[in-house]
Amino acid sequence: MAAEIRPLAQARTPVLLSEIEAFQDVVNTAVIIPKEDGVISVSQDRTVRVWLKRDSGQYWPSVYHTMPAPCSCMSFNPETRRISVGMDNGVVSVSEQNKTLTCVAFTNITFAHQGGVTVVLFVLEMEWVLSTGQDKSFTWHCSESGQQLGTYRTTAWVSGLQFDVETRHAFVGDYSGQVTILKLEQDNCNLVTTFKGHTGNVTALYWDPVQRVLFSGSSDHSIIMWDIGGRKGTAIELQGHNERVQGLCYAPHTRQLISCGSDGGIVIWNMDVARQETPEWLDSDSCQKCEQPFFWNFKQMWDTKKIGLRQHHCRKCGQAVCGKCSSKRSTIPLLGFEFEVRVCDSCHESITDEERAPTATFHDSKHAVVHMHYEPTRSWLLTSGADKVIKVRQHSLVLQGRSPCVHLFIYLFLQMIGSLILVRLAW
Repeated sequence: MAAEIRPLAQARTPVLLSEIEAFQDVVNTAVIIPKEDGVISVSQDRTVRVWLKRDSGQYWPSVYHTMPAPCSCMSFNPETRRISVGMDNGVVSVSEQNKTLTCVAFTNITFAHQGGVTVVLFVLEMEWVLSTGQDKSFTWHCSESGQQLGTYRTTAWVSGLQFDVETRHAFVGDYSGQVTILKLEQDNCNLVTTFKGHTGNVTALYWDPVQRVLFSGSSDHSIIMWDIGGRKGTAIELQGHNERVQGLCYAPHTRQLISCGSDGGIVIWNMDVARQETPEWLDSDSCQKCEQPFFWNFKQMWDTKKIGLRQHHCRKCGQAVCGKCSSKRSTIPLLGFEFEVRVCDSCHESITDEERAPTATFHDSKHAVVHMHYEPTRSWLLTSGADKVIKVRQHSLVLQGRSPCVHLFIYLFLQMIGSLILVRLAW
């Protein structure tokens, strides 16, 4: 059923630990069970499976449950060990609390959407089940009674969802490329704001409650880091994928962002560097370096008797330039450009070798990634692919600068400070 692959010692890249096969269709979602050698998967073949590692080193399904419709998404709560499954028929089903996961019984069935469910989240603190669907709606239900508490209509098919328990803010990404922030109450919600930075649809969201940063991935191959906690409106763009971004995870103790693409690429971003916002592209009717007219500037073309040129933009300064004044290419990792991009000649000369030093590492998962999950306690990374295979890897903890122990201490310290603030507010 699954092959055991022994890891190499002191590997500096994600090391393949195991592969799980035997699926009849694509695995849409899979998660690693914390503190256990186990994986939960839901598939287009309508099955919910709990895979446990045997003494032989192989994963075998201890639970094989067939749902009434293809399973499109899933959420697992480690504390209650409840599994919430969204299906193509618009139904969200929540399993009973189960300590051993040797059997799974789905008793709470909710007709949440008119179309297929795209994302489902279980919120233990409120006993809510949040879900989004192809019917352009976001809903939340009571996990105990199944009663719908509220709904919000979006302008496009919803494809991403995250939730902040402390502030009750929901982050909803859709196919228009927009991210909507909603403030949820027991039976209603208020629109807080919307973000628009992607030219393609939002395909993945990840919320870091400690740094209070939202990451969004898109079919335009880009990732944007929205600094919500800083209240400065900062948006950092990351360009490191050749195809659509399929999944995002954050390793808080190492301050690394992990992203996966539909082309099988895994990118590990060092977020412990002073990144900068990409500049706004400036408007001009002529090259801002040589002052040659662009092809729509008929007046200057007539006055100077020159043929108009095509407009380009320098990715470092944002100025509008012609092709002759921007013939050079360079990486600018601190601006998020890990691949070579167009820069004007003067900016190319000003970029130092230190500024060209990469801030991300690139790896090949060997399959087209559909879903990704990261388990931080063991630094395990799971990917499910279009090849109907689940792969579990050991994520490398090799860092630039600080050691993993230092990062872990900082992360735990920030968590402690946050808890003290909440206690103070309660008093």
